[in-house]
Amino acid sequence: MLQIKNLHKDFDGIKAVDDLSFTIEDKSIVALVGPNGSGKTTVFNITSGFLKPERGGIVFNGKGMTCLSPFKIARLGIGRTFQNIRLFPQISVLDNVMLGLKYETGDRFLSAFFQTARMKKEEGENTKKMEELLKFVGLSEKRDALAENLSHGQRKLLELARVLALDPELLLLDEPTAGLFPEIKKAMLEHIRALRDKGKTILFIEHDIKSVISIADKIIVLDHGKKIAEGAPEEIKANKEVQIAYLGKSNL
Repeated sequence: MLQIKNLHKDFDGIKAVDDLSFTIEDKSIVALVGPNGSGKTTVFNITSGFLKPERGGIVFNGKGMTCLSPFKIARLGIGRTFQNIRLFPQISVLDNVMLGLKYETGDRFLSAFFQTARMKKEEGENTKKMEELLKFVGLSEKRDALAENLSHGQRKLLELARVLALDPELLLLDEPTAGLFPEIKKAMLEHIRALRDKGKTILFIEHDIKSVISIADKIIVLDHGKKIAEGAPEEIKANKEVQIAYLGKSNL
């Protein structure tokens, strides 16, 4: 589905991403891990169009997308969450999710101005779809609450629902369980598994190695911008270079 080919990105002479290549298979969960400063978020920013690489390329479903804008990449079928949650705090939970939608009729001036029957029907159908997404992430009861009144964990779940509103094929999740209480963390991991089972593909950044090992089909380990290991969780656990660079024997 996604191919990262010989990617390079420098910041003031420092190699943030150094000749990185890997492939994400369709309908899989892949974790991108490594110490702070290893290049994980830079890879996400390049993949989602917020940064341009010096060299290398990215192919999604057979189409080159290295120089596309974030908007065009989203339209291709890639959705992304951020480490720092980006919601609209003073509107409702439902409205936050609805903002992720593209209306088929809403971009026509006359339809928008006169609120045609077709547009009203589409809005009703979309509202039902978004309510289903809120049910999926466990926020149905918070439908009308302001986003600013949600807990940190609930905001993470809302951000997941909002990116799902785009119906992406590939989800880029930046530290989806960071700062979550155990109960919410467990729920988030269950949602990620369920999305994979529904046919979605997930690439996620995570520091909690126990969560990574419990859920990932494949793990890619970065250190100083370079890939030092790639494989199934059991392979990564046994990799001595990974233990030295990141995990530590006590964590395995």
